[in-house]
Amino acid sequence: MTKRIAEISRNTKETKIAVKVNLDGTGKYNIETGIGFLNHMIEQLAHHSGIDIDLNIKGDLDVDFHHTTEDSAIAIALAIKEALGDKKGINRYGFFYIPMDETLTRCAIDLSGRIYNIFNVEFKRDKVGEMDTELFREWFLAFCNNLGCNLHLENLYGINCHHIVESCFKSLARSLKIAIAIDDKNHSTNSTKGKL
Repeated sequence: MTKRIAEISRNTKETKIAVKVNLDGTGKYNIETGIGFLNHMIEQLAHHSGIDIDLNIKGDLDVDFHHTTEDSAIAIALAIKEALGDKKGINRYGFFYIPMDETLTRCAIDLSGRIYNIFNVEFKRDKVGEMDTELFREWFLAFCNNLGCNLHLENLYGINCHHIVESCFKSLARSLKIAIAIDDKNHSTNSTKGKL
């Protein structure tokens, strides 16, 4: 099987990013965004998806966390998209529920190439640590748009904002793990159209 590895460099006036992913890794990570909580969430994404992620960002944190947050999602998604190649043999679909103490979150993903994002997640606080909770909607939207997928993410219930955000990243991770896995019985494209 061809190695499903990709490296992306993305430089703008707002961020400078280098990311490498290995879809068939073991969930190893080396994450440096300059934002502690965002590091923690992307580490969860790597660990629970089994995707090795090496990510380094130098962003305009003196402005705010928006550009770094959004651009981290863009770069990771573009790298995963490149590593997927023609997507032959992948399961394509994945879904997972993640309970985290009082919180339950559901994610469903379709790596169809069509973009649609549902983000039914509400936060009762404006911040988690130093990070604005509104930025997580931007992260998941940017991830969806740049991977080219249907991404439906819903927090069914929860109180603690840290738990809600973390359960979102973990449910995405586990859904991705299923969707990118190779189906040993079918190495063709998982679509009646013959192409994803």
